[in-house]
Amino acid sequence: MRSYKMTKGAARAPHRGLLRALGLTDSEMQRPLIGVASAWNEIIPGHMHLDKIAEAVCAGVRIAGGTPMRFGAIGVCDGLAMNHEGMKYSLMSREIIADSIEIMATAHPFDGLALIPNCDKVTPGMLMGALRLNIPAVVVSGGPMLPGRFKGKAADLISIFEGVGAQAAGRMSEEELEALAQAACPGPGSCAGMFTANSMNCLSEALGLALPGNGSIPAVSANRIRLAKMSGEALMNLVEKGLRPRDLATAAAFNNALAVDMALGCSTNTALHVPALAHEAGVPFKLESINEISRRVPHLVSLSPGGAHHLAELDEAGGVMAVMKELARAALVDPLVMTATGRPLAESLRAAPDADGEVLRPVARPYHKEGGLAVLYGRLAPDGAVVKQSAVAESMMKHIGPARVFDSEEAATEAILARAIRPGDVVAVRYEGPRGGPGMREMLTPTSAIMGLGLGGEVAMITDGRFSGGSRGAVIGHVSPEAADGGPLALLEDGDLIEIDIPARKLDFKIDEAELNKRRAALKPFEPKIKSGYAVRYARSVSSGTKGAVLE
Repeated sequence: MRSYKMTKGAARAPHRGLLRALGLTDSEMQRPLIGVASAWNEIIPGHMHLDKIAEAVCAGVRIAGGTPMRFGAIGVCDGLAMNHEGMKYSLMSREIIADSIEIMATAHPFDGLALIPNCDKVTPGMLMGALRLNIPAVVVSGGPMLPGRFKGKAADLISIFEGVGAQAAGRMSEEELEALAQAACPGPGSCAGMFTANSMNCLSEALGLALPGNGSIPAVSANRIRLAKMSGEALMNLVEKGLRPRDLATAAAFNNALAVDMALGCSTNTALHVPALAHEAGVPFKLESINEISRRVPHLVSLSPGGAHHLAELDEAGGVMAVMKELARAALVDPLVMTATGRPLAESLRAAPDADGEVLRPVARPYHKEGGLAVLYGRLAPDGAVVKQSAVAESMMKHIGPARVFDSEEAATEAILARAIRPGDVVAVRYEGPRGGPGMREMLTPTSAIMGLGLGGEVAMITDGRFSGGSRGAVIGHVSPEAADGGPLALLEDGDLIEIDIPARKLDFKIDEAELNKRRAALKPFEPKIKSGYAVRYARSVSSGTKGAVLE
């Protein structure tokens, strides 16, 4: 066992002395030592209950004969960091989390790892660390928040963000907006729709790195505690069998995860995190594979922000396993892959219910014939750009309009809320990419303002930054190369006609080459927005969004 580096032999007497200082008995030191990485804190609503999840995981580890040892990890609440400089540090935190998992489990050689995240960058960050280390590991998230209720309808965090635009348009009073803010987030858990956190927790299941139910069981359910205990026990089984993350997260498992991504209509941020996970797993990944899978895997579940349902309803319909069972019937996933249960996926699928036809539709009657995501290419995005096509109004699947160019999210938001954006415009926000931002900020505030103002069927938005999983509409992110690297977005001017053709996977602008060359010659070198600290180091090392914004 790896932990023998701390516990066996005369030379490790000092180590045993320190472990005894923790209160460990000799018998506890002789068992497998399991690192339990918890991202509990009192800042993120999705993490406020992770101490209870960690206790349950530890109970499961002890039941199965292991010795759990808890440690902490940082986390950023994207909602609280939204629309100010704090959001620059959200994606950056993913790398810190991955590095901290590597550091803790190498400095203290655990025999296995239980990973307890919940929100946006914490789940992929922990998974990246586990795949890098490649020691037996299991993920058990904190689960989704229940939706709130406002005026007799389901509501969630996105309802509040869009309410800001509605209030600016005079369609909602300040008192109504505040009442909505009091009702929409009723308790612990990751925000209730198919946003980034829930997307990644569902994909953890699809990759085989979490037990069935991880993505959908509500945070407040006793089933979540039972799942945590079972995850601790399952981890001990993985340790005994020697099954490691890269044995589970194979190329076939990544294809399964992308198929589930398309069927669920997951966040565009999965187009950052899945490539980053594949990078750590040593699995080849090309962004174009999203289009290949999206063309053949239909959109079967329509959750907020694009649809009316929430994660709790997906759980009632059978969760991710029910989705994969329906996909397997159409030969769209591989049921033979090994999973964190220690058994092939097929065994879990046999226990899953059939599609209910309402929340989870059958392949023969999908919400959309194509999957949730699409990658666009063209003169404006030679290396690609990403859109959540399942959340785009039909009227905006093809659009040509004049660019309204902004060099920051704040400037764009100010113009939108001032009602300076006209129907037909394409809001172009640049210098917000991985290097230019730095940190590739999510832009839920401007996209929600567009929807709240009632412009979702008439205005598009493009950026080298990214969007929240809660964003909806014709909003296209990850435009690469980014403006800070001299990408075509840096050459845009107000009034340039931009062509969006999502069915054709096209993002272009109507400017002749001579004019582009003239603008390119006049382009000034990019001036970094932050000049000290971690952000500077991050900007120097970060790769393109099309590569998952991993550090190189």
